[in-house]
Amino acid sequence: MKLSQYTYPFSPELLAKYPTENRDESRLMVIHRKNGKIEHKVFKDIIDHFAADDVFIFNNTRVFPARLYGNKEKTGAEIEIFLLRELNHDLKLWDVLVDPARKIRIGNKLYFGDDDLLVAEVIDNTTSRGRTLRFLFDGTHEQFKEALYKLGETPLPKWVREKVEPEDEERYQTIYATKEGAVAAPTAGLHFSKHLLKRMEIKGIHKAEITLHVGLGNFRTVDVEDLTKHKMDSEQIHIPAEASERVNASKRTGRKVCAVGTTVMRTIESSVSTGGMLKPYEGWTNKFIFHPYDFSVADAMVSNFHHPMSTQLMMVVAFGGFDLIMKAYQTAIDEKYRFGTYGDAMLIL
Repeated sequence: MKLSQYTYPFSPELLAKYPTENRDESRLMVIHRKNGKIEHKVFKDIIDHFAADDVFIFNNTRVFPARLYGNKEKTGAEIEIFLLRELNHDLKLWDVLVDPARKIRIGNKLYFGDDDLLVAEVIDNTTSRGRTLRFLFDGTHEQFKEALYKLGETPLPKWVREKVEPEDEERYQTIYATKEGAVAAPTAGLHFSKHLLKRMEIKGIHKAEITLHVGLGNFRTVDVEDLTKHKMDSEQIHIPAEASERVNASKRTGRKVCAVGTTVMRTIESSVSTGGMLKPYEGWTNKFIFHPYDFSVADAMVSNFHHPMSTQLMMVVAFGGFDLIMKAYQTAIDEKYRFGTYGDAMLIL
């Protein structure tokens, strides 16, 4: 498969600017791999396709306010910083993206907030847009994090909407998000409401939680035609023993295992036994899944509708089949489904 094959008639007008009023009332396209059938439903109807002892795997990562606005020393030029990941807790070292990057050099100081609440020094150039910053802060780490939260903004992708609004703080977060560390939400999980999860629990459907802290790998574009040449950025993952035991118990009895989103699928496919069972793991993954690929753990998947030539679309195609998924995307366009972060969902069975 080549990069240029992962295209469809995309228009920015397809992208949802706002979430649906209720999380579980977005539209749901159900895709049956066995017979190619495509159905149109409401997301809360997803429960109709699962039974007792089936299991859903969720990514419980929590988004932190990763976007900061500040000024460069001397010139006062406005600068935008996107915090990617903390490199050193004690030294307050962070990998960041900088915009505009061309004017930022090693040794520059950046100032954030009224009375310069936070000051950072550029200590390394890591990529064309990226930098490593050391925050110069004399207080405790808790006080430092408080300052970050006070100044930081919800990192809603700019292609969704330029201006972040108060509702985004809650809606750009899954309701089960507990493990802080992501710079983007695992969007397939945004459709689940407390009411839907309770209905699933009553029906006997199990829930397993893993963690993948979404980082730069979620944003980096593929710029090589030969997909075998693309390298994913590493992202931190954790598969607890409790989660693997729950998933494997369902697999052994022939029950369905549903991965909620591409981040979940990437995580669980990063730690599989030779017998196709999920293994506990804590570390990093740079797993890149594209067609052809033999999936080991999940036999169902929830996903949003992704951008052309994105790694997320490539994974969905690998799971659902190229012809069927590309047909589904064209159907979504014809039926005016909402694409992207706040868009509608598909369930692949």
